Amino acid sequence: MLKLERTSVMNLENAMRGARNPMNSWGRMDSFYDENGEYKLGPNDLDLAKRLRKAGSDHRKFLRQVFVSVDVTAPLYWWKEYDTYKVATVANSTSTMHKIASKPFSMDDFSCDHMTAGTRAFMETVIAKLEEIRLRYLETKNKDDWYDMIQLLPSSYNQMRTCSFNYETLINIYYARKDHKLAEWHTFCDWIKTLPYGEELIIGEGK
Repeated sequence: MLKLERTSVMNLENAMRGARNPMNSWGRMDSFYDENGEYKLGPNDLDLAKRLRKAGSDHRKFLRQVFVSVDVTAPLYWWKEYDTYKVATVANSTSTMHKIASKPFSMDDFSCDHMTAGTRAFMETVIAKLEEIRLRYLETKNKDDWYDMIQLLPSSYNQMRTCSFNYETLINIYYARKDHKLAEWHTFCDWIKTLPYGEELIIGEGK
């Protein structure tokens, strides 16, 4: 399971103006804000953006200036793979260390959507054990109980992080992960396509 919420795309206007700096072609800018306050690329700007996108990373530096922020809720096994992306990404996460005992454990805290019935039944016993330990920890504050929770916690446990990246980084992520066996990556790549001009500027005609 992977959930993406509160998406925000920023700085497209400034990035597009910067894309015209090398040729001093600001007079050809034809983008505008619509009645909803959304920045829309005009035909001239979109054509330039697509040509620079196709020309390769050396020519499309403006995409590094289009910023994206989103809240991502995903299981720890997915975050382990996401964490390979360290360049031009930032993330603030909810704290497992500090808050693991702050609420009861339930199936909703875990990604179980691809579990078979038998495995799901076993998972319920794991969650029941975690909850038993949590209640004991709240009563005794024994660090052994805290460690039991941390070390027993399955990698299907969902964590929310507020992530930021730029369009160039998303090009790399999309083409590295679009055919991955994890369904969560397909959800993430489908979300990339929904970003403003995602099809034209991120997906393009290849990496």
